[in-house]
This record gives sequence, structure tokens and C-alpha cells, in this order.
Amino acid sequence: MNTQIDQSVLDKANRWLKGRYDEETKKAIRNMMENHPEELVESFYRDLEFGTGGLRGIMGAGSNRMNKYTVGAATQGFANYLKKNFPNRAPIKVAIAHDSRNNSDYFARITANVFSANGIKVFLFDSLRPTPELSFAIRELGCQGGIVITASHNPKEYNGYKAYWEDGGQLISPHDKEVIAEVEKIKDIAEVKFEANNELIEMIGENIDRIYLEKVRSLSLSPEVIQRQKDFKIVYTSLHGTGITLVPDALREFGFENVYLVDEQAVPDGNFPTVKSPNPEEPAALELAIKKAKAVHADLVMATDPDGDRVGIAVRKGDDLVLLNGNQAASLLIYYLLTKWKENNKLTGNEFIVKTIVTSELLADIADKFGVEHFDVLTGFKYIADIIKRYEGKKTFIGGGEESYGYLVGDFVRDKDAVISCSMIAETAAWAADRGIGLYDLLLDIYLEFDLYKEKLVSIVRKGKSGAEEIRQIMDNLRSNPPENLDGSPVVILKDYLEETDKNLETGQTGQITLPKSNVLQFITKDGSKVSVRPSGTEPKIKFYFGVKAHLPQKDDFERISNDLEKKIERIIKDLGM
Repeated sequence: MNTQIDQSVLDKANRWLKGRYDEETKKAIRNMMENHPEELVESFYRDLEFGTGGLRGIMGAGSNRMNKYTVGAATQGFANYLKKNFPNRAPIKVAIAHDSRNNSDYFARITANVFSANGIKVFLFDSLRPTPELSFAIRELGCQGGIVITASHNPKEYNGYKAYWEDGGQLISPHDKEVIAEVEKIKDIAEVKFEANNELIEMIGENIDRIYLEKVRSLSLSPEVIQRQKDFKIVYTSLHGTGITLVPDALREFGFENVYLVDEQAVPDGNFPTVKSPNPEEPAALELAIKKAKAVHADLVMATDPDGDRVGIAVRKGDDLVLLNGNQAASLLIYYLLTKWKENNKLTGNEFIVKTIVTSELLADIADKFGVEHFDVLTGFKYIADIIKRYEGKKTFIGGGEESYGYLVGDFVRDKDAVISCSMIAETAAWAADRGIGLYDLLLDIYLEFDLYKEKLVSIVRKGKSGAEEIRQIMDNLRSNPPENLDGSPVVILKDYLEETDKNLETGQTGQITLPKSNVLQFITKDGSKVSVRPSGTEPKIKFYFGVKAHLPQKDDFERISNDLEKKIERIIKDLGM
């Protein structure tokens, strides 16, 4: 048996068997040793690390699993770090929330116990809440940090732990790495203080809900339009997650009176029984909602992920309903926001939007047309939050988004927010309806004005230790042997965000990328096509993002040109040997 497993894995597993872990955990480890060596390797070959979404992993026993001890150690490390950073703050305060996943409430309580045992004041939500409300609560309650227990849209076997700083944004460098360093200093589970000080734990809930919903309602730019379109039909599903706690209320606060829920999915359930995956990026997740929308003849469908920070939509196209991707929804939202800011005479030349480097360049084109500054950031909404923080009091943030269905309007939340997004997307749809068109036609109008942009994401999944090594090899190969041509167009710009270099292959000039180092490569061709490649920070996969565009002369040409662009992407994929 020992010859089948790396000694480092066995050593770590044996430390758990000898340490102060509960008997149930030790029993699971012994079972893996005796009967499931591959599972033992996966459970112990590494420690969970903070990525673009924090700590995330399969639930179970082991250092590479989500369990009482990995959550406890992460919290102890974070507590130690908070004490170092705020030595004169008494008390240090944190807020904690959780989603609908199995064990989320348990992990939230463990987190609260450890913080309180370290003398830190805890504001603990009394039941499940969307992630963005946690971000809001941190700043509203004057906290120095926060935690939300969630694995976002991952399968039901997963859970996770997102850590936030005092600005309400997720941890970024140097805090993320320094928290991990504090966690790694914990060599014995006995160093983790699990015994709660209940006097330092305060339950919160409806009081924060009310303040948050008032802030969301204040974002409305067209209340008079909604009043005229209050019967606009919307179907909403929370996909068994936290969105059900606030999205319907927010839509009512905006003035929408015809909101239909998908009842089968309105009950929070960590097993997500009606979907294969609770991911609004996947068409199957919206099937029940679209079925209901057809039955009630709704014009807009919205689905939020389990922790309520991302939203997928479907819109009416004639007698049918079609799904829009994250780039399209973001483009509609930003176009509406900037149009209304201009109509309401709110643009002063000091406003900005933010998008990620893998999000459609259409957002940048829209911002340019309105004379609004735009920023590009690395993938991960924490980087959008960082830009908002950097320019707080100097410039005005209007909105931002990323292709993976996450958007934000206003700056009182510092993470992607599906409660706000659902409200503002519904308002965008009502605004379009007030003009006699639907969101689908509004999107075509945008394409007529700015060109037809088409994007595609291809993910290659490689699980486990061997998969991580294969993903590393793919990146190494692309870095050392970049493509010279893609679909017959020469690659003219090569961006390496790990090396922080921006090379113009035509002129030979090399510029410096000022964003934080990240393992991302981008290839931009002479005809404007863009390919971005990055390993996922939260899942065992490597992602290829493709972006192409073409002029759209008239709406009747949309299907033909869209198909041409799809074929172009397929040729680029072939050129990359995928």
C-alpha cells in the first residue's frame, strides 16, 4: 500500500490520525488508507488555498477537503492576521454569512466560534443570505473582515469559504497570501481555538435586509418607466439557493408586480434536486424557468446561483425565449446605465466602469462612446472591488461586470451582486419595453451601433494532482511556443500577465502590464480576434476565452454573421490544436 502513495501524503494522513481530530474523521482516513488509496492522495496531497474565489473544495476528511478542521485552521489564521493588522482595534469585528449548501450553516457556526474564541466580535446572519449582502454588512457594521460559506455554483459535493477585508471586497494581494502564511504556521490543530465565546456572537438578519434593500432600490434610474411597465412579466428562480431571500423583495421594491417564481426551485436545498448543476451559465439550469415563462408568456427569465451573486437570463425572441451569455447581459446593462446617466445629466467626465480582461471589448466601446473611463482588471470580482476602493472619493463607479455572469451597479457592495443585477436587468427590460422593443432587439441595436461581438468559452477539465500538472504543462507550452497565426491572421500582440509583459510582435516593442501577476496569456491578432488562456482559480480546469467581431450592416444579417463568427472561432480552436 505504501508504495502506491507518496510518503508526504502518508505522513500528513498519519499526523491527522495521531492529532486531536475527532474519531469520525480518523475513521474516514483509515478507510481511505485501507480501501481507497487514490482518494487518500486527493484528500492530502496539498492544503486548500485561496484562489480567485477563496477556499473551495470537496467536503470530507483531509487537508485538501472542506471540513471542521480546514475551516477552523483558515479562521484561526485569518484571526491571527486580523489581530496583527488591527492591534489597536477593540474589538475587531467580522460578519459571517452562509448559503444553502449542505453543512454551510455548520461551517458558519464553526467560523463564528473560532473568531469569538480569539476575542473577535462576530455578526452572524441568522439564516442563509446572498453573498453580496455579506459584503454590504461588512461596511455597514464597520467590520474589519468577513466570511461567507459557499462554493458558488460548484456541484453539491463542494463547499467553500470566501474571505473579505474591511472594504467589503474579497481578499487580494498581499492579504490573501499573508493569511495563507498565517494558516500554514499552524502546525497542530490544538492551536485552533474552537471553544466559542458566545457573548461575542451577535445574530443579525432582517435589520440588515431592510437597510440593504433600501440601498438597492435607490439605484433605480427609471422609476416612472417601471410604474408604466409594472405588469411586465418576469420569471425568477433561485435554483434552490439564497436568492429567494431577497431577489423577489427587491423586484417588488422596484415596483414590479408580475413576478412568477419557479416553485420547485424556490426551496433552499444543498442537494439541488431539480438541476444537474446549479450554475446559471448552463442552459439546463434554466429549463424549468423557461418552461414557466412560456406558460405565462413572460418576457424575461432570471436565474441566480446558490450564493446569489451571479445571474443568468433568457429573453423573448418572437414566440421563443433565448438565453443570453454573460457578455451580452453585461453589454445591455452597461448600455442602459450609461444612456440613463447621460439622459439624467449625471455624467460629469469623472465616472468609470470596470470589466475583466476576459470580458467582451464591447463594454469598452460603449464606455468610449459615452466618454466614460473604463478599467480592465484580472479575472475575479475582487479586482473590480479593488478599483472601486482605489478611486473612492475621487471618481464615481457606475457599474461593472465579468463574462461569468457577475455584475455590480453602485458601490455600496464590493462584490458581484445578483440581487442588484436582477433588479437593474429587469429595469433595463422595462425601459426597452417602454420604447416598444424587447431586450433581444435592444441587443441587436447595440450590435448595429458598435459591431457584432461574439465570444466563446471552452474549458478543459483535468482533475486531481495529475490534472494540475497537465494544466501547468499546457500553459508552459503556450508560453514557450505561442501561435504565430490564428485563422490566417497573424498574432500581433502577446500579453503574458505572469511575466507582466505586453509585446507588439510587429514592432518588437515590449510594454509592462501593471496589473498583479497572474498566470494568464492573451493572443491578439491583426484582425482584432482575442484569445485568453488561464487556469481556473476555483475549479480543476483550464479556460480558453475566444473573442471575435464583425460589422453588422442590418438586423437581418445577424444570424448569418453570427454563424460566420462561430465558424471563425472553431477555426481558431483548431489552429490551437484543441
